[in-house]
Amino acid sequence: MSIVFYTAPRSSASPVASALAELNVPHEAVTFELAAGKQKEPEFLALNPNGKVPTLVVDGTPLFEALAILTWLGERFGAERGLWPRAGDPRRLAAVSWCTWSYVTYVGSLSSLFYSSSDYVSRELHNPALAALARKQLEAHLRILDERLGQQRYMLGADYSLVDLVVASVVGYGVSLGMPVDGFARVQTWLAEIQRRPALASVLQS
Repeated sequence: MSIVFYTAPRSSASPVASALAELNVPHEAVTFELAAGKQKEPEFLALNPNGKVPTLVVDGTPLFEALAILTWLGERFGAERGLWPRAGDPRRLAAVSWCTWSYVTYVGSLSSLFYSSSDYVSRELHNPALAALARKQLEAHLRILDERLGQQRYMLGADYSLVDLVVASVVGYGVSLGMPVDGFARVQTWLAEIQRRPALASVLQS
């Protein structure tokens, strides 16, 4: 199988880079400097019309959107390595649910916080009321995650899985954007542990 991974430093491709490392998947990496704009050139737009990373090309067929890529990696490589539930295992439903929760529910509120308060966004767009609402929503999400981790050590039970890497990547990104996890002891302990794993730590340090 031929896999080409289009990526960029400190971007939404980072969780995919971590997953590829965790699963030890052979691939060719093509690294863009996003400021140079190569991701907007026709050759790349033919692979991903959004002009964004991450993008995989698997045996000549493109796959884009981080969540889609991570789910495919889990199903294709994670199951055989014991890092993703096999087909027919009820935990696979939980795996898909929590990965989607992180990228849809959590990132949705995180995006509201970012666009309403970040220094990277024009101050004309700042909205203190929206930022306060987003923080309240994120606290509710973290409370749900904290309760989950109070029932079991990892996202799917007693053993680490790719789901931990996916959810931790999103929550950790939120910390960098100003949504701390200090008030959620179990999340804080779990996040620190997952971020120490070599596959994630190497990407965080790059």
